[in-house]
Amino acid sequence: MLSFGQPFNILATVDSTNNYAMQKVHARMAKHGAAWFAKEQTLGKGQRGKSWLSNKGENIALSIVAEPHFLSPVNSFWLTAAVAVGVCDFVKTIAGDETKIKWPNDIYWGDRKAGGILIETLIRAEKWLFAVIGTGININQESFPPELHAVSLRQITGKRFDIVELARELCGFLEKSYGLLENEKQTVVLQQYNDHLYKKNEVVRFERAGESFSAVVNGVSGDGLLKVETDGAPQKLAWGSVRWIIDSL
Repeated sequence: MLSFGQPFNILATVDSTNNYAMQKVHARMAKHGAAWFAKEQTLGKGQRGKSWLSNKGENIALSIVAEPHFLSPVNSFWLTAAVAVGVCDFVKTIAGDETKIKWPNDIYWGDRKAGGILIETLIRAEKWLFAVIGTGININQESFPPELHAVSLRQITGKRFDIVELARELCGFLEKSYGLLENEKQTVVLQQYNDHLYKKNEVVRFERAGESFSAVVNGVSGDGLLKVETDGAPQKLAWGSVRWIIDSL
């Protein structure tokens, strides 16, 4: 029996599903697997303080509470990887093999963003008490500001979807990938993550400290570093230290 999505709560409108779920955690009104889906987010959150823009009633905005007691906070990338694999597998069943994970946790179709992930945590005394797993996926929206380089499942397939039904299905995909971590199959998660990795084995242009450079993307390590090769020399890049030039195309 699935625990993710039990219960599955539907909100008409909310500032942020992650904010709402975390408030429930702090109020001790949330348990492992509880999910909150919003038809409208007024202040949706993305990575590094960015906003997540989404038209009302057209996309998935979902947050799930997890209790990853079995993971040390220093191994937080394992959870990021598992969630990314689950979301990617879900989108891939609809959008096909062009669906990839753009390091560290965006979901891309081709060179456009189809979804994003934001995981927020509650840690005490070096113990991971709760994680709020937030996912935003573009479903039925038909247009986006060009600077977002975004794409929806409707634009990809030409079909309209029931966003609540898809959100419930997504819970199952996330449960499956999360379950691999619970069963100590971190190496399987990492392999799947790298199998889905955007631009793997391709030359990519990055920007670091105002200067651009080209590197071959080789994969991602267990600690979440991007393994690249520049002029035959391997190096590892930390998240936030570089910007993908492709984002500005």
